[in-house]
Amino acid sequence: MFVQVIQGPVSDPEGMRAALDRWAADLAPGAQGWLGTAAGVTDDGVAIAVTQFESEEAARRNNDRPEQDRWWAETARLFSGEVTFRDSASAVVDMVGDADEAGFVQVIEGQGTDPDRSRQLMAQETGEWAEYRPDILGTVGAQHDDGAFTMAVFFTSEEDAREAERQELPPRLKAQMDEMNALSVGAPQYFDLRQPWLYSPR
Repeated sequence: MFVQVIQGPVSDPEGMRAALDRWAADLAPGAQGWLGTAAGVTDDGVAIAVTQFESEEAARRNNDRPEQDRWWAETARLFSGEVTFRDSASAVVDMVGDADEAGFVQVIEGQGTDPDRSRQLMAQETGEWAEYRPDILGTVGAQHDDGAFTMAVFFTSEEDAREAERQELPPRLKAQMDEMNALSVGAPQYFDLRQPWLYSPR
């Protein structure tokens, strides 16, 4: 699994959505190995797109297409500041529901001291987490260089997510979360996509 995260400030969210809609309609059919994109703009104007490909080679083939170059040349003009690109060939996808049905997506960015241990923890107790948090339809986690990570969490709705956050964690899940927090360097950043744009090959 290969994940690319594109992020930058925009002043025209609707223009950005229209650009992604065009990509999904015109370019996605020829993007072999593309598995889906979750995107949106935060309340303070940060656009984020988390795109999944079956492999790094598939992503490179897509980027090398002339029509992709033309689309990006036009879309890049919609950003009002620096655009960052972060790739990950070390991604973990955990879906217990249909991510395309998500009403709220939260993107978390941070840095950890032990990426291998973090992956082990994220793979543990998935059934118990699903029972405890039915509002979570799934996650896409990507490890970057120097321990940096991006995680996209797909929720049924923001209301469901906020209500579930107030629950007390069961002991085993609390121990897991405490260890995850202990591996973090500084405080993570949270980007709320309250009106997510979800695209998939289906």
